[in-house]
Amino acid sequence: MRIISQIRSLLFALLLLSLSAAAFAQIGISISFAPPELPVYEQPLCPGDGYLWTPGYWAYANDYDDYYWVPGTWVMAPEVGLLWTPAYWGWGGNGYVFYDGYWGQQVGFYGGVSYGFGYYGDGYQGGRWDNGHFFYNRSVNNVNVTEIHNVYNTTVIQNNNRVSFNGGTGGISARATPQQEVIAREKHIPAVAAQTQHAQDARTNPQQRASVNHGKPAVAATPKPGAFSDRAAAPAKAAGAPYNPPVKRAAVQPPAVAPAAQPENNAARPAQPAARPETNRPPTEQPNNRVETSRPTAAQPNARPEPNRNEPAQRPQTPPPSERSQPERASPPPEARTAPQQHAQPAARAPEEQKHPEEKPKKDEKPPQ
Repeated sequence: MRIISQIRSLLFALLLLSLSAAAFAQIGISISFAPPELPVYEQPLCPGDGYLWTPGYWAYANDYDDYYWVPGTWVMAPEVGLLWTPAYWGWGGNGYVFYDGYWGQQVGFYGGVSYGFGYYGDGYQGGRWDNGHFFYNRSVNNVNVTEIHNVYNTTVIQNNNRVSFNGGTGGISARATPQQEVIAREKHIPAVAAQTQHAQDARTNPQQRASVNHGKPAVAATPKPGAFSDRAAAPAKAAGAPYNPPVKRAAVQPPAVAPAAQPENNAARPAQPAARPETNRPPTEQPNNRVETSRPTAAQPNARPEPNRNEPAQRPQTPPPSERSQPERASPPPEARTAPQQHAQPAARAPEEQKHPEEKPKKDEKPPQ
């Protein structure tokens, strides 16, 4: 029984380690282009004792293929003694990978990104837990000392770098220390429900999208999660750097298809009006081939004025589709042709019809017969 209990305890310990590692390196998506730089904004007033600051960050939405800003906000810690490690973007070799934030006993590695307000790339200088109470550093936090008395004042060297990702071209070159790697393997708690809903509200707000605000979101920070319309919500003062979203590939494909269809239609249109005198000649070559099939009926040259003229008039109507629309316009010409056929046209057409049979390949064909 002792062996079974020991095995169960070992399995439980391995499960906790796997969950903590997964919480640290929970990878959502990989993007080919980097997020915008961090916007410049002010921190809203802390709403009360026990609230911890969670900095804003750029998240990504696959459904509309764009980054969006999740405002920084004050959040109640899920447990006494827990601190927040912010999310960050890091270069993964083929794209930028997103690492979720988490709650833990210590602040871990967050890519060296300087989010401000105590998060300047390494650890957290915005406050600390002491005897079950959180003490705020007034030098980096906006706290009302008349309501919150557990405060202290320690000067912090601020890093004003606005780059929002680690590694890759133009990214921060910071790497996790051995101590931060140990912290990564500790037990973590993911974002609480209020934080998750806060991020979802930012996702569904078009004004938070980078392609709309160009790196300067309308709501950069809120006093509490989800308080986007609160009077204390702070807009961004400026973008960290001018941002223009990359051109999407889908927008390049339609122009390549449209011109390909237009020349085909344009090529078919000029063939009808401009080539009427010339296109009528090649079709006469086709009926000649068909006349060869009717050579056994060539013994009826005396009936040329009516039967032979009516037959070629009916035959070109069916084969060429381009001439099917012309019979309506060409209906009066046959009437005009019937009158002159008695004067000069029969003589002009007769030699043309005779030229084809008299091309003298027939004489060459007679000897083999």
